[in-house]
Amino acid sequence: MGIQHLSREVAVLEIPFGKHASRIQRRIDYLATVTDEKGKLSRTFLSSAMEHANHLVAGWMRDAGLETSEDSVGNLFGQSRSSDAPIFLLGSHLDTVRDAGRFDGPLGVILGIEAVEIVRAGDINLPFSLAVAGFTDEEGVRFQSAYTGSKAFCGLLTPQELVKVDREGRTMLEVIEQWCDHKFSLPGPRFRRDQLAGYLEVHMEQGPVLENEGLALGVVSAIAGQLRCELTWTGRASHAGTTPVGLRRDALAGAAEFIRSLDNASDRFPGLMATVGRLNVEPNVSNVVPAKVIHTLDARHQSDSVLSEARAWIENRAHEIAKSLRLDFKWEVLQAAPARKCDDLLSQRLVDAVKEVTGTARVLPSGAGHDAAILSPLYPVAVLFVRCREGLSHHPDEFVSEEDIRLALQATIGFLRSWESP
Repeated sequence: MGIQHLSREVAVLEIPFGKHASRIQRRIDYLATVTDEKGKLSRTFLSSAMEHANHLVAGWMRDAGLETSEDSVGNLFGQSRSSDAPIFLLGSHLDTVRDAGRFDGPLGVILGIEAVEIVRAGDINLPFSLAVAGFTDEEGVRFQSAYTGSKAFCGLLTPQELVKVDREGRTMLEVIEQWCDHKFSLPGPRFRRDQLAGYLEVHMEQGPVLENEGLALGVVSAIAGQLRCELTWTGRASHAGTTPVGLRRDALAGAAEFIRSLDNASDRFPGLMATVGRLNVEPNVSNVVPAKVIHTLDARHQSDSVLSEARAWIENRAHEIAKSLRLDFKWEVLQAAPARKCDDLLSQRLVDAVKEVTGTARVLPSGAGHDAAILSPLYPVAVLFVRCREGLSHHPDEFVSEEDIRLALQATIGFLRSWESP
């Protein structure tokens, strides 16, 4: 046993992880030039930039010896040549938020491709074949409904999601059918439960914990539950100079008071993250009292029961505000994703691999959503976090160092080699 362990250590030392990390960094930088909006990085569901990104990444997959395909919603897959062995999937998503950073999503896809290349070139003997997924629409920007790609992958996409409408008035179904050029039917799971041995998603942390603790890598224990809603406040437009404050039905005043109340919600429910990120005002004129405001609400918590209690409190508070200001009010749930626990056995293998590389392994929950949360009810999943500068994400300045990419790649290879036959 000691000789086998020594030979494995020597083999790992011979892998030029620094060289591979440099290529991952170059590819991430190049992919960041593929965008729908000049001057900022934006790739949304089935856009021309997403099509270009899939084409580019598919070429890198083929260079690593993978056979590529796209499904009807734009998920990109690179798969080892078919065999009877089960499949282990690596990956993340290739879409972005608007005015995004370059690492959120693509890091996991491109690192996964590099890991496949290392396994293939090193003739590493694993009990499964490897595949890489570049999921589409994890962010849910276009239709305000996240995880379209991974839901389709798992057979969880619903008819209700297909009728959602984008800003141009087009339904998701119309967009999909124009893109795939055939009639779309809701798919079943791409793999049976016994076909997929597991899924590993390598992702930047998107928070400050690892950096604050001086750690490069962390292993995710669970992914927070998420509630995404749209709230509509309706009052009456009136002249800004002649309508006394007490007689106004100011929709924006209602929305503003509601947004301020979210601080109270966070105090009442420790650990709650509640955000209003998008807001539209009508008529949006400087000298008219706002008649209508539509805005989003994103609420997250590690506990489904706490999130449910918080939602009830927040919704009740919204109705109280609307009544006090004589506003009509509508609350619509766009998406509700429960908290998901990562697989214990896969996560322990990942902890061991991280310890081998860095000497320690921090286990922490994820407040951000990931495609792994959608796969977890069907397949074993694990998530590896990589430190990011200042905890910054969903921002052009998000940054992961090449050295931390190297450590993440090395831990990924160690994780895969924990199954290696002697």
